[in-house]
Parts: sequence; C-alpha cells; structure tokens
Amino acid sequence: MIDMEKLKFDEKGLIPAIVVDGKSGQVLTLAYMNRESLEISIKEERTCFWSRSRQELWRKGETSGAVQHIIDITADCDYDALVVRVNKDGPACHTGAESCFHNPLWESEENHAFSLDSLMEMLEGRKTNPKEGSYTSYLFEKGLDKILKKVGEESTEVIIAGKAEDKAETIYEIGDLAYHVMVLMLELGITLEDVRNELASRHVIDKKVKQEKMT
Repeated sequence: MIDMEKLKFDEKGLIPAIVVDGKSGQVLTLAYMNRESLEISIKEERTCFWSRSRQELWRKGETSGAVQHIIDITADCDYDALVVRVNKDGPACHTGAESCFHNPLWESEENHAFSLDSLMEMLEGRKTNPKEGSYTSYLFEKGLDKILKKVGEESTEVIIAGKAEDKAETIYEIGDLAYHVMVLMLELGITLEDVRNELASRHVIDKKVKQEKMT
C-alpha cells in the first residue's frame, strides 16, 4: 500500500477519482476528491467526493440511497488520479442511468468490444423480438426442455474434450456450453448479476475457510 502523502492533488487540492463497478468493470462516473473526502471514503468504506459546483463534501447516495461501497482504491503511475472500485446499491448517475457515461459519441464499424453483459443483452433481444433464422430465437421457441437438452449435450462435449486433454477443443466446447447456459438463464429469468452475487458469496466463504485452516 502506498503512502497517501505520495498523492498529487492539483492547485485546488483535488484529485480525479474514476469510479468503476467492481462486478461488471463498467466505468460509473468521474468525480473529484480532496484529502478530507478521500480520508472519509477510506474510513467509511463508501465514496465521498468534493462537489466543485457546491463547494462542499457529498457522500454518494446520501439522499438517493445509491451508496457506493468501496472495494479498493488505486493510484495511477503519476499519483495524480485514482480508480475507485465499488459495489453499488443503485444507479451512479443522477438521471437514473447505471453509469454517467451513456451518451454515445462515436463507434467503430470494425473494432468491437465483447462482454458477457453485451452478449446477454443480444440474447435477450432474440427472446423478446424473435428473428427469423436465428438459432437463439429457435431455442426460445422450442422452450425449456430443448434448452436443457442442449445444455446436457454441451456439458458432455466439454467432458470429452477435457478428458482428451485437448485445450483448444475444450475452450471451444466451454464456449458452446456457456452460450446455452446463458440461454437457460434467460428462460428462467436468471441474470448475470444473480450469478455474480452467488459467486461473490462463495468467494467470501472460501476465503474464511482458508483463513480458518491457516489458524
């Protein structure tokens, strides 16, 4: 851990803080902290900023309830900017949007970003607005039994590839299995957030078990 004295606040005593969703990795907002608000943030483990417009401290979620619980804070290589990872209780933006960054300016036609969230969004679109010739829409049309059958088949393919110690084939089959599991999730109304929360709770339990074994 670095000494806070290494941080470089600007001439107004502020340092930019980029707040990131600790679960999805989405950038939520860019705010500013002074030394006092940073100390409060660390002490309370929730974001506290300095409002440049109101010239006062403000704790995120103080009135809205959308508190941001801090996971960790990291300084950049020059010690003049911070990244704050959080678990949030609600939207980051005052407009009600999950992130303050929701106004597209430009998008490349050749370079594309991939995320499980964007894939899930696309699959959900195939469910709510079926597309002719779409395999995903076909699965939703056939229903739960068909989806479960495909999950079972793909699970078997993963086992076969893994047993053969074929890394490339195993990766390919895991991709197929993950896709069909996500289709199943949508069919049952399960979100990625549900799974993230479940895995997070298991991580905490596993950490406690390891600590107990060490003691």
